[in-house]
Amino acid sequence: MKTDDPHFRPKPERITGLRHVFAATGYSLAGVRRLWNEAAFRHIVLAFAACVVLLIGIGASWSQVCIFLILFLALVAAEALNTAVECLVDHLAPDWQEFARDAKDLGSLATMCLLVANGLYLGTILFQHFDLI
Repeated sequence: MKTDDPHFRPKPERITGLRHVFAATGYSLAGVRRLWNEAAFRHIVLAFAACVVLLIGIGASWSQVCIFLILFLALVAAEALNTAVECLVDHLAPDWQEFARDAKDLGSLATMCLLVANGLYLGTILFQHFDLI
């Protein structure tokens, strides 16, 4: 881009030291705010809250709840990366392109794999609790 372009913005100065930690936290919070605009993420958060209430209600151990939290955070990370891929693809290929479809499908696969992992783990806990295994 040229400097006479009205959309031109120079690269920000590099932040180092303790200021970098605070800046990175701000970037992450901005990512959460952006991700909240996605219905899929809101559904994931709602389902997570319901599942944690269920786990506590059936008397799941602290370690089981922590493992479920770790799986949830991995799912959030996959959903964030999937959304990032979609944003970039939509910018790079506003018209239909095969690479765009493939990129979006692969991001969706990553999210689905972690949804299944969360479901399998929750199911395992429930089966153990009700002596079904």
